[in-house]
Amino acid sequence: MEAAGGLARKWSNGFNLVNSWRRFISSSPKQTAIVLLSGGLDSATVLAIAGERFRCVALSFDYGQRQKHELVAAKELAMRMKASKHVIVKLDLRVIGGSALTTDDIEVPKARKKDEMSKCIPVTYVPARNTIFLSYAMALAETHDSDHVFIGANAVDYGAYPDCRPEYFQAFQNMANLATKRSV
Repeated sequence: MEAAGGLARKWSNGFNLVNSWRRFISSSPKQTAIVLLSGGLDSATVLAIAGERFRCVALSFDYGQRQKHELVAAKELAMRMKASKHVIVKLDLRVIGGSALTTDDIEVPKARKKDEMSKCIPVTYVPARNTIFLSYAMALAETHDSDHVFIGANAVDYGAYPDCRPEYFQAFQNMANLATKRSV
């Protein structure tokens, strides 16, 4: 997804993984959408736009990340943007490690240049984080009778983060349509 660009993809049956504003298909204002909310700019933008057409359930994660300021921001955003509910899932990705965001052994880089961000997978990549988060969102969507899940993934990121690529979202969408009760 481009920063502040693109909203929804309407997929064939069942579950909608929303990650592209250009393909937005409007829905009834009474439908529920699950919005992954980190507290960062991309997810805040997604919540604001989704909130115009959906009753939003915000979903955040306390995954053992070193920097808690985005989680604090997510709580504030959910309240200010009038999410109907804010679910915070606590799980510990520190046991997996492998990221500067979940271990004290790797320094979090500061002030990286744009060309540095897309050359290789950065130390801030958390292994399978979007897959884990989207799996929770998919389950939450089923319990709220929702076919809509929104995620903000910046286009600058998908060169370096494997789980921000359009191909990844398409593959997850295909899996979700096979793995959910709503799509059978």
